Amino acid sequence: MVKLDAGTTLKRLRNRYRLVVMNDDTYEEVVTFKLSRLSVYIMLSTIFVVLVGLTVALIVFTPLKYYIPGSGTNYKSVSELKQLKYQVDELEQKNSQNAQYIDRLKKVLSGAAIKLDTTRLNLPPAEISND
Repeated sequence: MVKLDAGTTLKRLRNRYRLVVMNDDTYEEVVTFKLSRLSVYIMLSTIFVVLVGLTVALIVFTPLKYYIPGSGTNYKSVSELKQLKYQVDELEQKNSQNAQYIDRLKKVLSGAAIKLDTTRLNLPPAEISND
């Protein structure tokens, strides 16, 4: 197995190459670039870092962050959601109680017998009287 020396690797990175863009019809040189592997690597790395930076800035400083799950929530919105959930639960409970009340009222008005469940009364034992 051939072991690469650090000096030869650095020399290969610094070797100069010429990139020529030519017109295919006239073989005229349009643009000429003198490049090395190191300069190409640095240029591509810089472009990558700039693109990542622009993407992060775009997400952080615009409303796009709200489309990323979990990142756009803060304590205030979480507490507001919990409060709204409690309110919805209370309204659902009241709605079911009202529906039950209306059903019983219809039964009373129609003359049907209603059996009361006295074991589920919410009154303390001292307030229940046998008058």
